[in-house]
Amino acid sequence: HPVVDYVLEYRELAKLKSTYVDALPLQVNPASGRVHTSFNQTGSVTGRLASSDPNLQNIPTRTEIGRQVRDGFVASPGEVLLSVDYSQIELRIVAHMSSDQAMLAAFQAGQDIHAATAAAIYGIGLDQVSKEQRRHAKAINFGLIYGMSPFGLSRTTGLTLAEAEDFVKAYFHQFPQVKQFLDQLRQRAASQGYVETLLGRRRYFPNLQNQSGNANLRGREEREAINAPVQGTAADIMKLAMIHLPAALAREKLTARLLLQVHDELLLECPREELSPTAAVVQEVMENAYHITISLKTEASWGINWGNLNPLV
Repeated sequence: HPVVDYVLEYRELAKLKSTYVDALPLQVNPASGRVHTSFNQTGSVTGRLASSDPNLQNIPTRTEIGRQVRDGFVASPGEVLLSVDYSQIELRIVAHMSSDQAMLAAFQAGQDIHAATAAAIYGIGLDQVSKEQRRHAKAINFGLIYGMSPFGLSRTTGLTLAEAEDFVKAYFHQFPQVKQFLDQLRQRAASQGYVETLLGRRRYFPNLQNQSGNANLRGREEREAINAPVQGTAADIMKLAMIHLPAALAREKLTARLLLQVHDELLLECPREELSPTAAVVQEVMENAYHITISLKTEASWGINWGNLNPLV
């Protein structure tokens, strides 16, 4: 019925208005004229920093109207915003932790990992991969990190359940060491009750050792146990980069200030004339924060407001 679309649109607009448009101006600090968030070290089970009061990590990006909220975050006169984010860091960590030769080779060749995955699964050349095939491969690449089942894949891609099951089988046939790695994570979490990031930070899953417990709870913890070492390692690496960054900027006599950390992204403010050297320092620090088999890569963009950033070339 056409009313359904109107109800969904109303809900989206009402949430944007109440959560951001109405609320954020009321949280501007009268002394600085800025909105200041708080970061909590233990606010996220994965180890990521959690932003609150207000939460500036969930400013919408998925819809055009939602992205307009970011237009309200503007650099000071004479300054610009610099955004640097890790490129596919979690998949690079999976490649490193699993030592899967096919995935490592795709990264080392500088290939688009989602297109390379699609080409491998469909048995076609990289130049023959369609947008839809790449989209399906991307869904499974990221889905597996979060413990997604064939049923979950079918829901996110529009594939039938049988097609999704075939897709998962083909994926693991092409990347057998990834499957072995994920199976080992499940077994380790169940046998010892915890998993670890590459840097040794643990997350405990007591319900996985309790076989008589709630099956739904065990299933959720199993999915989280697969995700925790990967996303947790990414969070650890980001924190290392944030620790090293101020000293690196000071050494180059740069005046950039770190404003926000949003998952795999750092957002800074710097004078327009310092943009290029600042970006170079930030990218070097982030890419060398922790060494894994596959080199970490970053992408930089800049602009006057957060909603309209352009790639830095």
